Amino acid sequence: MANAARTDPMQSHRGTADFERHAGNPDFVLSLARGLCVIESFEGHTEGRSIGEIAQSTGLSRAAVRRLLLTLEMLGYVESSRRDYRLKTRVLKLGLSYLSSTSAVAAAQPILERITEALGESASMSMLDGDQIVYVARSPASRVLSVGLSVGSRLPAYCTSMGRVLLASLSDAELDEYLHRLKPRAFTAKTVVDPRKLRKVILRVRKDGYALVSGELEDGLRALAVPVRTRQKRVAAAINVGAHALRMDQKQMLRRCLPVLQKSAAALGDLLL
Repeated sequence: MANAARTDPMQSHRGTADFERHAGNPDFVLSLARGLCVIESFEGHTEGRSIGEIAQSTGLSRAAVRRLLLTLEMLGYVESSRRDYRLKTRVLKLGLSYLSSTSAVAAAQPILERITEALGESASMSMLDGDQIVYVARSPASRVLSVGLSVGSRLPAYCTSMGRVLLASLSDAELDEYLHRLKPRAFTAKTVVDPRKLRKVILRVRKDGYALVSGELEDGLRALAVPVRTRQKRVAAAINVGAHALRMDQKQMLRRCLPVLQKSAAALGDLLL
């Protein structure tokens, strides 16, 4: 599933929903929110996007999108080619500002690299952002899976190991609210999409302290995740390892990888406030 990190089409008009939620707040800068919404709309569209496509996916008018794109072009964040617009590398400064200012990310990289060295598998760290997880640090192994993941990649929380660990850290009310608004889709025949079953799975993750997901995001892809808790016991992130099912069955993964992940998560948590 090479395009697994592509934005879910069900997220269309997320921007206008955010605008409505904050309508009436005198501190809410609508033009800034619209500009950020346009930038986010490029996610997964490496070929560029037209004004009409952006307007359709954001719920903004074509005229508003055109003015926002022209402003972003003047500032060096986008470039145009005929009828299509593409992001420029200046946008990376926005993400790098976050990565360079977050202690968890800086502390995680060497720990993830040690996990990869010990297990020979890719290791990652993510945080929950709305209904998705965002990869904020990653140590890839030499083996390549068809899911192309890197820092900044987004995946649905409900069918990923790190997502389930992070969902398990929510309160019961927050979890119920998430499941109520969730509109899951099946990536494979194994993907759990029934909200009632999914709730049971997440509660089991909360009890076990880890999540093992096999073949729900991509056939043959198996991942094991644990929470990263701060010294105040708050779940700040999740770390995982991913492996092909042919290389490691579930029992082997728990035996080999879980102790390494738990030890690494504890070491990382000790560095966080």
